Amino acid sequence: MGDHLARAEEFVKKAEKKLQAWAIFGSKHEDAAELYDKAANAFKLAKSWDQAGAAYLNLANCYIKLDSKHEAANGYADAAHCYKKSNIKEAINCLDQSVNMFLEIGRLGMSAKYYKEIAELYEQEQNLGKAIDYYDKAAELFESENVTTSANQCRQKVAQFAAQLEQYPKAIEIYEDIAKQSLSNNLLKYGVKGHLLNAGICQLCKGDVVAINNALERYQDLDPTFSGTREYRLLADLSAAIDEEDVVKFTNAVKEYDSMTQLDAWKTTLLLRVKESVKAKELEEDDLT
Repeated sequence: MGDHLARAEEFVKKAEKKLQAWAIFGSKHEDAAELYDKAANAFKLAKSWDQAGAAYLNLANCYIKLDSKHEAANGYADAAHCYKKSNIKEAINCLDQSVNMFLEIGRLGMSAKYYKEIAELYEQEQNLGKAIDYYDKAAELFESENVTTSANQCRQKVAQFAAQLEQYPKAIEIYEDIAKQSLSNNLLKYGVKGHLLNAGICQLCKGDVVAINNALERYQDLDPTFSGTREYRLLADLSAAIDEEDVVKFTNAVKEYDSMTQLDAWKTTLLLRVKESVKAKELEEDDLT
């Protein structure tokens, strides 16, 4: 480990010396970039992630001086991947700079990939607002490159977090749109009922029974097979329970569905919100009588 660190520091000194020297032949920035690359690799072997990240940043700066934007963008991305192990904030900054450079040279696919990576880091940090922003940006670029599967994966993340932040209309719009898209693709058809269930649960969270029932009618028009699914039955039963302000009926409908198909944490969290709302209304009625 110590050997790797000593070698890395030696490469850094040589790179700095190169940059300070007059270069009559060749390019001092090109030579320095090569040395910073060697330094970064040695720092990685020493598991000295901050120093490896800093070496890649210096490498990126050398390529900026050489007007090699593609190599500079890669340098920022390499720096970010080192900082991910020690400094998330710095990793995000480096990825943002990498994306900006890739956008400048028209590499939209790479930009989308790194926007998604930034979103994942914000998700890891539980900053859902920022995660939504970057998943949105990634989805837009994936869409422009016709990478529909990746675009929809990002959009589903947006919908998931939007619902968690009680931005239900945004989530509903995304889930309904993905369901419509999936109907025309034989490989994706099987997922339609899941997307409509997610949209329906978000409708339940809004607490407007008329809107919920209108949505269920629209979903049947969209996919005539939906009314025969357990997902439709769950949404219809929950809608009726909300209308009747019947917590027991609501709980039983959820239990029955969950006994056959286990509800994930996201659905469970949203359904608990709805149940609490129904319970509050039931208590209000009891107080009035």
